[in-house]
Amino acid sequence: MSDKYLQQSVAELLSSVAVPQPAPINTLNRSAATMNAVKAHILSNNLAPGDPLPTEAALAADLGVSRSSVREALRKLEALDIVGVKQGSGSFVGNMSLEPMVETLVLRASLSEAGNRDFLREVAEARQAMDLGMASTVVDAHRGRPDEALQELVEEMVARSKEGHGFMNQDIAFHRTLLAPLSNQLLRQMYQSFWLVHTSIIPNLESETEGSGLRTAYSHRHMLDAATDGDVDAYRAAVVEHYEPLLDILS
Repeated sequence: MSDKYLQQSVAELLSSVAVPQPAPINTLNRSAATMNAVKAHILSNNLAPGDPLPTEAALAADLGVSRSSVREALRKLEALDIVGVKQGSGSFVGNMSLEPMVETLVLRASLSEAGNRDFLREVAEARQAMDLGMASTVVDAHRGRPDEALQELVEEMVARSKEGHGFMNQDIAFHRTLLAPLSNQLLRQMYQSFWLVHTSIIPNLESETEGSGLRTAYSHRHMLDAATDGDVDAYRAAVVEHYEPLLDILS
């Protein structure tokens, strides 16, 4: 067999065999990697909310990815409020609020009637844990400082309950006002997010909670009295009293 014939045979054989091409990088992984790179850029440069980000072209060059990957990553980060984008002004570091989390929780809470009860119990337990954990801070903030606005809300809740009416709005206002003196903005935002989830589900349970309304209303009075008196133990006991009717129903 001549060398020429052998070379020709090998060439024909190789041409008949399909050589596997490298698998393309998964689009989802590339997008996630670019998002992580943008977040790392924010951290490494100590950027704060409102600070401008480099242009798409500059980010693409800096991160070693395409402009389309950067654009997709910025779009997803904007949905999470990590990045803000203004038409004609470029992108900047977002406020990083809890709004996306709230929307996700509300959506999850609304998925099914069966899941509502279990999920609401989890939300109520989380709220109770936060209230108990913040007891000392709340009491210190209200110790010896009677609050007329809180007192009026309590009396309105008691009156509405005795008349057979709900008092959801007053309840929300009470807790918002009670936590207002706290300097921890994250805790207030998280508590508010749980309240939004709560109010998206509780109408389905109104008929079951009617008998416990007055007890819940009085528990707010006990919480306020304990906070004003500076009694942390009494405040925690009132918190437990506040959640017992709802947790009993959801159990």
